[in-house]
Amino acid sequence: MATSIDVTWRLDDLPMAGTLVRPDGDGPFPGVVLVAGSGPTDRDWCSPLLPGDNGSGRLLAETFATAGIASLRYDKRVAGEHAALNVPKLLGRLSMQSHLDELVAAVEVLAAADFVDPSRLVGLGNSEGALHVLHYASAPRSVPFAGIILAAPPGRSMRTVLLSQLALQAARLPGGTELMPKVEEAVDRYEAGLPMDLDPALPESVRMVLAAFEAPANLPFARELWMESACDMLTEGTIPTLVLIGGHDVQIDAAADGGPLQAAAARRRDVTFAFPPTANHVFKEDTRTPDEVAAAPGNGYNAPGTRLDPESVATMLAWLRRVVG
Repeated sequence: MATSIDVTWRLDDLPMAGTLVRPDGDGPFPGVVLVAGSGPTDRDWCSPLLPGDNGSGRLLAETFATAGIASLRYDKRVAGEHAALNVPKLLGRLSMQSHLDELVAAVEVLAAADFVDPSRLVGLGNSEGALHVLHYASAPRSVPFAGIILAAPPGRSMRTVLLSQLALQAARLPGGTELMPKVEEAVDRYEAGLPMDLDPALPESVRMVLAAFEAPANLPFARELWMESACDMLTEGTIPTLVLIGGHDVQIDAAADGGPLQAAAARRRDVTFAFPPTANHVFKEDTRTPDEVAAAPGNGYNAPGTRLDPESVATMLAWLRRVVG
């Protein structure tokens, strides 16, 4: 059986933690660094904001190990066991660069493992994590990636993705559709560098999502994220890349996000796209309707018994075999 090894290290004098998974055998093995999505999502891709502990990050690491691929998954400094200690020290310091620094440190930890071949490392980022993987791959590094997997990357601006998600959320609330102009007005003020000044008539669930973008703890990161473009970075990439967007993803859309990403990569022969039809945002097998997903606590992503989407797993493993052996 594969062996899981909990590891810790320090970054900017703050603790970080993760889990190395070593496959059976002698190695050295290719390795994957798994980068979680937005918010306080931990190494397993679980969050205190979502019920359940059956996270896709852990399931992917275990699946990779059975295929002879080592991995490291890590807690961002605002997630996991050290969050209570780290968050007060990071107020106002979170940024795209601070998240990239976390990824750089994690790659170094995986590359230093004696059972890993540092020339065969891949970065796998989910949702927001895909942006951090793209940033890592877009500049020279002491430990370069041999390839990257972008799992549910946004192909639209944060404004467009956010408004589309809130419109779906509002449509399920009494009178919610009529309130969307107030949401757009708040977003316009935010883009102009002004306070959102949220209308009290907006549903609490909508106000909570919007308020997170101007919470002091999230700045300046939230404003940087607002301006991010995965398409620009994908156009400029130079290493093998797999882009995966699930057909049952209610956050990132195969057409609305996948279309711009495909256009951005049109001149690159080293980019592969896959749209597994039954995969959701965290690449679990999911055949529910959007209404059923919205009605489930935390979208049911980490509920007991949920499993990885078989087609997504097969696609990742086939691509990894081609790229890193």
